[in-house]
Amino acid sequence: MKKGTVPFSEGELLERARELGGYTLGELGEALGVAVPESAARAKGMAGQLLEKMLGATAASRAEPDFVGLGIELKTIPLDATGKPKESTFVCSISLSAMADTDWERSTVWKKLRKVLFVPVEAASKTPLRDRRVGRAFMWTPNADEKRRLRADWERLASMIAAGDVEQITGHLGDVLQVRPKAASGRSLRRAPDEEGAVQWTMPRGFYLRPSFTENVLARLRRPE
Repeated sequence: MKKGTVPFSEGELLERARELGGYTLGELGEALGVAVPESAARAKGMAGQLLEKMLGATAASRAEPDFVGLGIELKTIPLDATGKPKESTFVCSISLSAMADTDWERSTVWKKLRKVLFVPVEAASKTPLRDRRVGRAFMWTPNADEKRRLRADWERLASMIAAGDVEQITGHLGDVLQVRPKAASGRSLRRAPDEEGAVQWTMPRGFYLRPSFTENVLARLRRPE
């Protein structure tokens, strides 16, 4: 298992990610010197963190793709016992105050989703976290229809945020992309414009891909060409 070094090409990154297929999270943890607990309740995001370290991701918490030099984002997809995505996939946090000055092509969402390394990870609730296995990785570039749908959702949601209607946005809005609160508690508030252009305080939010969308993407990528 090659670990920690920065990949020099898209091909090397995909090859290394696929070499991890079949390993358990506990085995990845042992290779990295990280203790992986049995329960996933207090270790949310650990699968992604382990894979970032194994594959040499460089972005840390910056609003850049995880592999900055390659322009590739890493997204782990937890799969339930039936092999379907178990939850929405976090894309990025939203800078509420900056939405009015951003267009789709310059948005963090498009920067993150222009090219994605999807790595499925077993997430059946009865399987201890350390025993969950990594699946076969896929490199995804949105096709014309996927990009159109992502852009349409982003532009609708961004216009609502810029108009001060952030409190009207629920997880039901958006065909493939949704906005959801992203905070540990209701006390974590952020500044955002209201409909009069003044400042209001609201929960921090993030963009997420719907499970149905990632399920369709993975099905497309798995089909033989």
